[in-house]
Amino acid sequence: MSRYAELQVTSYFSFLRGASSPLELFEQARALGIAALGIADRNSLAGMVQAHVAARATGVRLVVGCRLDLADFPPVLVYPTDRAAYGRLCRLLSLGKSRAGKARCHLLWEDLVAWGDGLLAILVPDVADEACALHLRKLKDAFHDRAYMALTLLRRPNDQMRLYALANLAHRARVPTVVTNDVLFHTHDRRILQDVVTCIRHNTTIDEAGFARERHADRYLKPPQEMARLFGRYPEAVDRTIAIMERCRFSLDDLAYQYPDEVSVPGQTPQQALEVLTWEGARRFYPEGIPDEVTASLNHELALIGRMNYAPYFLTVNSIVRYARSQDILCQGRGSAANSAVCYVLGITAIDPARNSLLFERFVSEERGEPPDIDVDFEHARREQVIQWVYGHYGRERAALTAVVIRYRAKGALRDVGKVMGLPEDLIGTLSGQIWGWSKNADPEQFRDTGIDLSDRRIRLTLDLACCLIGVPRHLSQHPGGFVLTHDRLDELVPIEPAAMDDRQIIEWDKDDIDVLKFMKVDILALGMLTCMKKGLDLLAEHKGQRFALATIPAEDPLTYAMIRRADTIGVFQIESRAQMSMLPRLKPRVFYDLVIEVAIVRPGPIQGDMVHPYLRRREGIEPEEYPTPELEKVLKKTLGIPLFQEQAMQVAMVCADFTASEADQLRRAMATFKNTGTIGRFQTKLVEGMKANGYTEEFAERIYQQLEGFGSYGFPESHAASFAILAYSSSWLKCHHPDVFLAALLNSQPMGFYAPAQLVRDAREHGVGIRPICVNASRWDSTLEGPETACGRFAVRLGMSLVKGLANADAARIVAARGARPFASVDDLWRRAGVPVAALTHLAEADAFRPALGLARREALWAIKALRDEPLPLFAAAAVAREAEEPDVLLQPMRAGAEVTRDYNRIGLTLRDHPVAFLRDDLRQRKFFSCREAHEARDGKRLDAAGLVLVRQRPGSAEGVVFLTLEDESGVLNVIIWKDIFEKYRRVILAGQMLGIKGRLQKEGEVVHLVALEITDLSALLADVGNRDFDRGHGAAVDHSVETLSVKSRNFH
Repeated sequence: MSRYAELQVTSYFSFLRGASSPLELFEQARALGIAALGIADRNSLAGMVQAHVAARATGVRLVVGCRLDLADFPPVLVYPTDRAAYGRLCRLLSLGKSRAGKARCHLLWEDLVAWGDGLLAILVPDVADEACALHLRKLKDAFHDRAYMALTLLRRPNDQMRLYALANLAHRARVPTVVTNDVLFHTHDRRILQDVVTCIRHNTTIDEAGFARERHADRYLKPPQEMARLFGRYPEAVDRTIAIMERCRFSLDDLAYQYPDEVSVPGQTPQQALEVLTWEGARRFYPEGIPDEVTASLNHELALIGRMNYAPYFLTVNSIVRYARSQDILCQGRGSAANSAVCYVLGITAIDPARNSLLFERFVSEERGEPPDIDVDFEHARREQVIQWVYGHYGRERAALTAVVIRYRAKGALRDVGKVMGLPEDLIGTLSGQIWGWSKNADPEQFRDTGIDLSDRRIRLTLDLACCLIGVPRHLSQHPGGFVLTHDRLDELVPIEPAAMDDRQIIEWDKDDIDVLKFMKVDILALGMLTCMKKGLDLLAEHKGQRFALATIPAEDPLTYAMIRRADTIGVFQIESRAQMSMLPRLKPRVFYDLVIEVAIVRPGPIQGDMVHPYLRRREGIEPEEYPTPELEKVLKKTLGIPLFQEQAMQVAMVCADFTASEADQLRRAMATFKNTGTIGRFQTKLVEGMKANGYTEEFAERIYQQLEGFGSYGFPESHAASFAILAYSSSWLKCHHPDVFLAALLNSQPMGFYAPAQLVRDAREHGVGIRPICVNASRWDSTLEGPETACGRFAVRLGMSLVKGLANADAARIVAARGARPFASVDDLWRRAGVPVAALTHLAEADAFRPALGLARREALWAIKALRDEPLPLFAAAAVAREAEEPDVLLQPMRAGAEVTRDYNRIGLTLRDHPVAFLRDDLRQRKFFSCREAHEARDGKRLDAAGLVLVRQRPGSAEGVVFLTLEDESGVLNVIIWKDIFEKYRRVILAGQMLGIKGRLQKEGEVVHLVALEITDLSALLADVGNRDFDRGHGAAVDHSVETLSVKSRNFH
């Protein structure tokens, strides 16, 4: 039987060229009996780790390779024969990418020759002409016995004559030939998808693609005997594929990753340096003496870190955190690293091991043998400073961010396929508008109510192909902050390319790839709430003289917890979502650990594992706690017998079913990937049987297993919840005691959080905070605090010019600098002194920023601005223009109140005037719509109609298609539950409507109120008329069709 290795395979990591994943290719190769696959993506090794994993899973050899498209030479397939040659290939690709920029590569023949030592090179010719003969001679001279030429069927007229001529040419040049099939997909039925991605790449339609498409469907994997038959005249070229496979012995397993040394004291090993820093930190944190249990934890962790050689990693994270603190950048470690006592005493995390039961094996496991992963959050406004310090400190040849593979989701797939199929833009918009956010399916049933003819073959094919494209990689992007750092050159391990952002670079592999190869990664992440807290604490110190750090904010404050129990948490970290606000009055947090549970319990894992209601019943004393053994009570006592955290799941398995720490961690990992792989099932027997052997009933064991299985991919580590709970409490304390400071800090940290500035400002006003409008004589870029201080110690918040849409920071800075100590007297005065363009003044006038200080309404300010001109004028002409500007006053008709509110929303995203729905209240009363406040006061079970602006749409993955809406009117907000069948019935209205009317049934549980939707009406047309409304003049008498339509942008979450 013939043996054959396919050496020219393009996977879908040649972005928008190949149409099959590495796993599909290798599984098909195994089924066909192909000995090896040479993955040769275009100028890229992006898919090589996935190919490595697929090769290991299928037993088919991977030949690591790459197709180089050179600027001055035909394409060449290159394959490294050893580790050194692979390093040179990575350096070569990094060179080409650094020249060409993001997602491109510019290489010349001379570059390949310079870096080609140890590479096998296969020329990919087109026709046998003089140019080809010259290229063959060059190849032979440069690569000697490592030079080959590919024989590939193109399925064109005279194909056999072409092969014959090429073979003769190669023979004369003494270059051996080798057969390839130039594979683009694993089976022939992927041809149509390959045509689609080709059209996307060329930005053309399928009707106009012409020869940009492959001319035949022959580019799929074929069995060895078929290849032997097709190339019957060239048996030695077929056999040579095996010879090349055997010459290329390099494997990704050969990559030896070394972490950079982090020793500042000569003669110290990294482990010794870490131990010195750890005990210094411990003495600083526990000046009264290090508790015995902390000493034991530190000794245990340091010994394990020493055995695993992870000390340099901890030293790196410590040096990054130390740099941030030296620059007064707020930061906090989180995630599984918070299980580490070493991380705590180094100041990386804020979870005190003396007050929490930590499980270090959740973070570092000797049996698992995988590197630790420490996440550190920094202020999002200053994280770039930390990133650039890392590049500068370690060097750009040793530091880069990991990539993120951007894959098609339903909306993007539908839009791109629609363009390829030549559908009109409005039809594409209608189709994609029916898909929820990042949905991963495009079920035709979603489009039934759109009026689109789904029997049309082109539309139906568009939907089918969009489904096929979902999950296919589109391009590489950058990880938010996952750094790979190396001791030796990083660009000899993996190609590096420039990122889209200036002064950043990324490797071609994502975090899953580097996990496979056991590279260590440091996550430098951004968190908006850290920026908010830093700005808030700075404002508190500046205006009220109260100086706090996160760690010194008064703990366990009763007033703060009372506010949290009322679900008065708009703007607060983590506990501001609709689901969290519904849980707070039930859970009634009184101490910090209650907040830890609150953060973790409103997660898909506990909800799907049916842990929430039993926990609440036990907390209220309705249901007794159940502990069959003292061992289980020790593990679950603090969560009333319900396993809420990943660490508890691990401890239950260890204590009750005799799992080792390593097996328990495998269980945890299975829980984390359950949704994708279903691997948790293989632990069921071991867990249940182990618990039965230790005296537990089968029923109890099965119930524990069901709860653990419910964690799915959403199980939350206690350490992570505790890290988040610190910020939840800190931000709640700031809101409770200093709502003025809290609002200013939130506005200056946008965009972040669940709510838009309009809701944050409204909430602050309801808490007694005075809000002052944007003013050219008082506002800065950021929102600021203004006196005088009230009797209760509060300042007014002056809105900042950053809220003005279209206004540049530089123009605002010029206005503030020119204003100095002398306020502007007129529009003309501002223009002359600040030197800003007329467009900037127009943006300010549209935002009504001239009214507070100069008394100019919007229209008056815009009229004054029309007299100005941007071009510089001669001295005398300028004087004349100055007199010209002093025109007699023109009596301009004042804008209606509704038009003012509309402009406010459209220009700054909020209003300090009446709420838009207030103008529509008479119409709504006629239609029997309740206000949100009236709905809250109605009895449980009452059927009623309510209407309001759509603030938030949320469709959590755990909610099985249920959508949660938040409506707002002039009286307050109302939460709405929309069951899956109602959502499908009213999908178009729910996704597109800015203002909705909901007919439903009221559901009240204690202080938690929901309206369960039965019918939904789109009231957006009514909202569009707000600009024509006025309280004293009614509406409809003289509709001004030039009035703007109010636009309210909701926030959608998953």
